[in-house]
Amino acid sequence: MSSFVRHTGRYREIAMALGRHGFGYLAEEIGLARLIRLPLRRLRKSEPGSPTLAERIRLVLEELGPTFVKVGQLASTRSDLLPEAIIQELVKLQDQVPPFPAEEARRILEAEFHQPLGELLESFDETPLAAASIGQVHRARLTTGEPVAIKVQRPDIVPVIELDLDILQHLTALANKRWAWVSRFQIPQMAQEFARSIRAELDYSFEGRNMEKIRRQFKADEGIYIPEVHWSLTTSRVLTMDFVEGEHLNRLLEIDEMGYDRKELAERLVNALLRQIFEGGFFHADPHPGNLLVTRTGELAFIDFGMVGRLSSEMKDHLSSLVIALMRRSTEGMVRAILRMGLVGDDADTDGLRQDLERLRERYYDIPFAEIQIGQALQDLFATAQKHQVVLPADLLLLGKALLTVEGVALALDPHLRILDLAEPFGRKLLREKYAARRLGKKLFDEAAELTDSLIDLPHQVRKLSSTLARGKLKMDMNLPEMEQFLRKLDQISNRLSFSIVLLAFSIIMVGLIIGSSLARMPTLLWDIPAIEIGFIVATLMFLWLLFSIFRSGRF
Repeated sequence: MSSFVRHTGRYREIAMALGRHGFGYLAEEIGLARLIRLPLRRLRKSEPGSPTLAERIRLVLEELGPTFVKVGQLASTRSDLLPEAIIQELVKLQDQVPPFPAEEARRILEAEFHQPLGELLESFDETPLAAASIGQVHRARLTTGEPVAIKVQRPDIVPVIELDLDILQHLTALANKRWAWVSRFQIPQMAQEFARSIRAELDYSFEGRNMEKIRRQFKADEGIYIPEVHWSLTTSRVLTMDFVEGEHLNRLLEIDEMGYDRKELAERLVNALLRQIFEGGFFHADPHPGNLLVTRTGELAFIDFGMVGRLSSEMKDHLSSLVIALMRRSTEGMVRAILRMGLVGDDADTDGLRQDLERLRERYYDIPFAEIQIGQALQDLFATAQKHQVVLPADLLLLGKALLTVEGVALALDPHLRILDLAEPFGRKLLREKYAARRLGKKLFDEAAELTDSLIDLPHQVRKLSSTLARGKLKMDMNLPEMEQFLRKLDQISNRLSFSIVLLAFSIIMVGLIIGSSLARMPTLLWDIPAIEIGFIVATLMFLWLLFSIFRSGRF
């Protein structure tokens, strides 16, 4: 209620947007309808040619502004949770917002660095190169003469996004109480994950560190270019980097006119991402054509490092096991690798997972392995795992999405590219690392150390268990699927027995009264009272009351 009261206006905007696009029933179910007087279900009527469900979801997010657009863009990476039709629409989400005035950008720069702009820069282009929901990019020149691109955050955007994130968390909690599917599809966890990602994107210094880390991976590679960050002109609200001039990789005609070999560019792109994943364990998670350029000097440049993924050595180990199982077309191997990768819930159906993976294996069986698109194969595997309640790490899902995106860009450059041929050297290297004697020895040592710690801690755990038993506070959670049916049957038997006893008692009382009245010879007070009639009435009432109670319980 406090959230409703504090942010009534924004809740009303959300409710109206949902109603306009055919989701009024959702707003009514979670209690937003009380904020406005209109019946939300009737705001929009279905007509021929109306947008599809997926299109309406995209339209709602675009109408609600930057936070919800970002949420949609992040959700487009979760093909394990969302249908393909919705994913395809969410991919279309763009930060199509007008730029803010250059005077505001100047004011922010001077406020961040406490200097007049003329002392910071030799020149500053007031027309932005690009404008997005969180910030916009201007071309400038340092006092040393170097061309740079400066990303400036929108004024007062942080309070707006924090407000929307607070509302989003509240609405998710309401929906989680109302619908079981919200929890089943891990929507609350997704909302928290999205909130963390968006908050990280609000701090440009994080993006600068991401860029610097990947730049170090390609320090000795002249064919890959990662812009250098100028830390003296970088804060949480301003990011200054080298200016990259070139053509985006989806501009095929321009690339041909520049005289570059598209096949070589495609191979270089795939190799660059595979190096980031399998060697660095830190990769660009959003390599769409807008973030990939070929420079005038022929280098392949990556830009915009707001979204990155990380793979631990353990996760790379599991990933190698999955790829090996995929190469061998081993269903059991795929099941083991997926179960090791994710969190397996109590209701996970491992038998169903095995059957679906077997069907997936059969789908790829007749395709030559070199022609399999590894990104699509991983997406299929991850979607199958989610179907059976196996929760996979977000970075692993980003990996699948990044591979799928790069495959699309690379195949557009060279339709005959065999991506798994390029991945094979990395796979062999990963296998050598997995089974290297030094690594196996270290793993064995770590396991032995962990076992030793457990044995040392065993007496303490035993004392703790004994103390708990002595206090009588040991809790046991038992789940007997047929217990309810057993108790119901027992209740029926007891009710029937009670009914029989009362009926027998009623009969005995009546017989006793009749026999006693016929054998009695001496007049007593009993003869002046209609005992038989009263006993009959009382017994009848008791009998009817018991009968009514048993029938009303439905357990006769």
